[in-house]
Amino acid sequence: MSLAERQDTIDSDALVWDGGNGSVSDYIALLKPRVMSLVIFTAFVGMMLAPGQIHPVLAAVALLCIAIGAGASGALNMWYDADIDEVMSRTKKRPIPAGKVSREEAFAFGMTLSLGSVVTLGLLVNWFAGAFLAFTIFFYVIVYTMWLKRSTPQNIVIGGAAGAFPPMIGWAAVTGNVSLESFILFLIIFMWTPPHFWALALFKNGDYKAAGIPMMPVVAGEDSTRNQILAYSIVLAPLSVAPYFLGFAGVFYGLASAGLGAVFLALAANVWRLREGEPARKATVRLFTYSIFYLFMLFAILLAESLVGGL
Repeated sequence: MSLAERQDTIDSDALVWDGGNGSVSDYIALLKPRVMSLVIFTAFVGMMLAPGQIHPVLAAVALLCIAIGAGASGALNMWYDADIDEVMSRTKKRPIPAGKVSREEAFAFGMTLSLGSVVTLGLLVNWFAGAFLAFTIFFYVIVYTMWLKRSTPQNIVIGGAAGAFPPMIGWAAVTGNVSLESFILFLIIFMWTPPHFWALALFKNGDYKAAGIPMMPVVAGEDSTRNQILAYSIVLAPLSVAPYFLGFAGVFYGLASAGLGAVFLALAANVWRLREGEPARKATVRLFTYSIFYLFMLFAILLAESLVGGL
């Protein structure tokens, strides 16, 4: 084959192949780095609160595997949801709908990272933690993304478990098992998820309608969603104080979590009370924004107390 014929073949292949143009930043975006950062943080807190010791190198390996597993879940989520991502204003600039990464590439990327993170965590740390990570990826991709998200308004309630597992995986990386304490950390995130995401869904309601996703405001209406936001917040506020009463958090955490929970409850009550117009929209935005700060502060105080106690 002549040089000219080879060039023609290359040019012809380039016309057919629609992937391979993604940059490093595009592949990082597939990992949902903002979600990953929360996963790393809560998993780290779970590790620090767990009884027993783990070598610092193994702790770093465990956190890296948990982070990569979370990123793999994000990539597989974007692979499956590419059709609805291109409809929603919040997601249409993601790498796949933007044409920067093909669905096939995202799938291969996500599967490779999933397998690598689970096997590495199992081999180098312990297989209980590895199996837990595998179950979390399965739950997020299969149970939430492929099944619940498009079929029920309870998608966030049940599917939120996937985002609540990381502190339990971190705990398991140290101890090789789970406990009541790690389950309480799970419950805090699990009960936080519905009011957090339903606040987002209230002011992004049009997006979810356009994409055909049965989020609570779309299916049950905004008034019902506000009622449920308040109900979950009433449970969440006292639940967040449970680590103090169970003895694995100090007085400072007890007082701070009570205060933070009272503010959360007040903002949720505002969302419930203000049901129309710009004041209602601002109330949902305030709750959504504060909810991120709220969860971060709870786990940051737990971490700080653990570090001070260790010193």
